[in-house]
Amino acid sequence: MNPASVVKSTDRTPLAASSLRDAMSCFATGVIVLSVGGEDIHGMTANAFTSVSLEPPTILCCVARDAVMHKALTSQRRFGISVLEAGQEQLARYFADKRRPLGPEQFDGLDWDPGEFSQAPLLHGALAWLECELTASHHAGDHTLFLGRVAGARTRTGGSGLLFFGSAFLETGTRGVEHTGEPGHA
Repeated sequence: MNPASVVKSTDRTPLAASSLRDAMSCFATGVIVLSVGGEDIHGMTANAFTSVSLEPPTILCCVARDAVMHKALTSQRRFGISVLEAGQEQLARYFADKRRPLGPEQFDGLDWDPGEFSQAPLLHGALAWLECELTASHHAGDHTLFLGRVAGARTRTGGSGLLFFGSAFLETGTRGVEHTGEPGHA
């Protein structure tokens, strides 16, 4: 980088949220449903999720501080992750919809099992399931970064992953990536 092109941050106008959203839409992510069980049973679609460490096994997910999930996760401290399969776009849309019922009713009519460790709903048909214990949280702007120690993980064979790219759901496959429908927001 040319030193002459460096500008002090105080000389810049704040970045518009829409500019960051547009730039980040160029980065493909997987889609998960983050869930907690117990008294605060809740599920939420997320795509800000990644592995952090294999030793110890640790993952990270980001949740808006004003989201119902934020309070539920902080309260329960154990959670589940269902890594969605390409055919589960409707589940992703459902758990992203703020108009869905809250509490146990949001899982009515869905196939799921409570995690052995977390008691969190783990959705049938997913590609993988993780159960985690919250180990740390860090505020970052309007979100919190939650770190979880992975207590258990299972996968199933076959299937393609659900992706989010360019504000649309896509599916992975052996022949590349295909659009699965209208734009949505995970």
